[in-house]
Amino acid sequence: MIPKLMQSLLLPVAKRQASRRQFMLGALAAGGGIAVGYHILSASPAVASGTADGHKAAAFTPYLTIDENGQVMVLSSQFEMGQGSYNGLATLVAEELDADWQAIDVRGVAGNVKAYGNVAFGGAIQGTGGSTSMVTSWERYRKAGAAARAMLVAAAATEWGVQPSEITVENGVLAHPSGKTAGFGVFATKAAAMPVPADVTLKQPADWKLIGNAKLKRFDSARKANGTEQYTIDVKLPGMLTAVMIHPPMFGAKVKSFDAAAARAVKGVVDVVETPRGIAVVGEHMWAAIKGREAVNVVWDDAAAEKRSTPELMAMYRDLAEKAPVALARKDGDVEVGFAAATKVIEATFEFPYLAHSAMEPLNAVARRNEDGTLEIWGGHQFPDVYQMLAGQIVGITPDKVQLHVMKSGGSFGRRAVFDGDVVVESVYVAKAIGFRAPVKVQWTREDDMRAGRYRPSYVHKLKAGIDGDGKLVAWSDHIVGQSIMAKTAFEGMVRNGVDPTSVEGASNLPYAIPNQTVGLTTTDVGVPVLWWRSVGSTHTAFAAEAFIDQIAETAGRDPIEYRLSMLEPQSRHAIVLKLAAEKAEWSKPLPKGRFRGVAVAESFGSVVAQIAEVSTDGSGGIKVERVIAAVDCGLAVNPDQVRAQVEGGIGFGLGAILGEEITLTSGKVDQGNFDMYTPLRIDAMPAVEVHILASANPPSGIGEPGVPPVGPAVANAVYKALGKRIQSMPFSKTLNT
Repeated sequence: MIPKLMQSLLLPVAKRQASRRQFMLGALAAGGGIAVGYHILSASPAVASGTADGHKAAAFTPYLTIDENGQVMVLSSQFEMGQGSYNGLATLVAEELDADWQAIDVRGVAGNVKAYGNVAFGGAIQGTGGSTSMVTSWERYRKAGAAARAMLVAAAATEWGVQPSEITVENGVLAHPSGKTAGFGVFATKAAAMPVPADVTLKQPADWKLIGNAKLKRFDSARKANGTEQYTIDVKLPGMLTAVMIHPPMFGAKVKSFDAAAARAVKGVVDVVETPRGIAVVGEHMWAAIKGREAVNVVWDDAAAEKRSTPELMAMYRDLAEKAPVALARKDGDVEVGFAAATKVIEATFEFPYLAHSAMEPLNAVARRNEDGTLEIWGGHQFPDVYQMLAGQIVGITPDKVQLHVMKSGGSFGRRAVFDGDVVVESVYVAKAIGFRAPVKVQWTREDDMRAGRYRPSYVHKLKAGIDGDGKLVAWSDHIVGQSIMAKTAFEGMVRNGVDPTSVEGASNLPYAIPNQTVGLTTTDVGVPVLWWRSVGSTHTAFAAEAFIDQIAETAGRDPIEYRLSMLEPQSRHAIVLKLAAEKAEWSKPLPKGRFRGVAVAESFGSVVAQIAEVSTDGSGGIKVERVIAAVDCGLAVNPDQVRAQVEGGIGFGLGAILGEEITLTSGKVDQGNFDMYTPLRIDAMPAVEVHILASANPPSGIGEPGVPPVGPAVANAVYKALGKRIQSMPFSKTLNT
């Protein structure tokens, strides 16, 4: 359940718009910029703060500080989980500040919704997701850098008795023709006390040195390479205890009774306590807690639990897909008239399983109550102000008494974007249950992470298409069956007329010119907790649509790319990336013997990506993905190397999902527990990847997720060319040797 206080914060936001896309469009409506008032830069007066090494740092707006050594600390409203948002924000600030890239660092911050609220989510909450980091920060952080630069110049001009216009700034150094020079640190304190400029002039693209620089390296690469980067799993506080949880084996089950006598006898076990989230075994260290957990005997009340198995659920989904949809997400023309006029009708059913997020760092959080009654929590806080609120409710303090340490996380892919606090509230519950006698780290194991829920929903698509005598697509229907991510959450207001936009995105906005089409949705009531997963609805909608388009093209006797282009405006973004991908893959040239290729294009999070996949076969039914060529339109690429990395990572992530990943249930219990049974893509199976970024003067659009959707259908279409099999039930490993 979502606490009422949190609902009061989030529901009005959700009700303002019908979809996340509309949230974003509303935010971007004013002249292409983000509708976050520039006055926010001066909303918080500059204050002095301390750095880790004891140096004084002066705050320039809520978005950066500069210490006496000239170190620039960018204060990130966006959570870093490996996607590179810290690097992107640092680039924006450093560009306008003319800072020394070697003197830039970034840390996550929380607790100031006015400054850090994400306009893509209505501005009422701080959060990271939906590939919105650059979209929502593009103007805000550049202005912060420009304002700080102007303040430093003003301070130097006053000190030197010269005009500000006579001072130049380059690589973190202020200089005057008289020969006077100074680093940022010399004037940091004085500059921060000056008024924040009412307006600033941003650089023209021709003057950029960092933005769009393909050779710019991530500022944090060395720390990641040498192992000094700190994550929540690395947090060790004096006297800290470690707890592991016993979650219900079936979703919806509750603790009826438990016997912890044997567990308490295990060396190193400190306590065993029951919380609203399950039973916690608290130990001096994690191994003691794990051994203690093995000794706890729990009796579960499963009266309200989800007890069905995967075959039963999928049979229900298939049955529902054959019936009329409960709700319509799109209706153009008259689809029945279109089918009646068609000379050929093609049908297909696609099935998609539950998928785990399987981030490298399993969920964890550390909670400590201080002597003054305040609470500190270390964790991967993807929606920090929500967690402040929930933690405060548990302890009985106001959110401002909860200090969040926003740690970098080893991946999320949507898993940490939860609105019930999850492991964060678990850490507070456990610390409270033991009387706050010590800091507590709650650490999930891989098995906990795999079996405790929050999956990409399972879906079935029933597709039908009609073509005329010329092969033209004249009718299209897509009936989607699956669970809603938004229902029964704080974002339930986004479900309009029975349509959860996250269930149909990528299907309800299909780019092809089809005169008669419907997209229907039937939402199922299943007790398996679901959540957004990297690229959300487009993970299944793009696959179904693009694999089906290939099938239609073959029936029409047309080339797959030519057929797609015939239904697109020549200068549309989809057409342009398709043609770019075809050019780079040399689509018109034959491949060597034993190689086959397929194509797909998809739009998600404001970006459009076309991919051409090449596969090989060993002659015995096995396939290997050899190469993927991607053409990307993501607006302006702030960090081109990072864009490539995200697309490469998205391709690997998407390949794992289609080739071997699957969460299944037996009598309500999850079968998979670790990577022996749930198989993300192995490094030896990663294909060669080429990423071609379309040059663009448009503002940045999303890139953390758009690389995922096209790879599945592109590979499926290539597999059909290789083996003559149309893969319509995921993962491929069900029917192929992968």
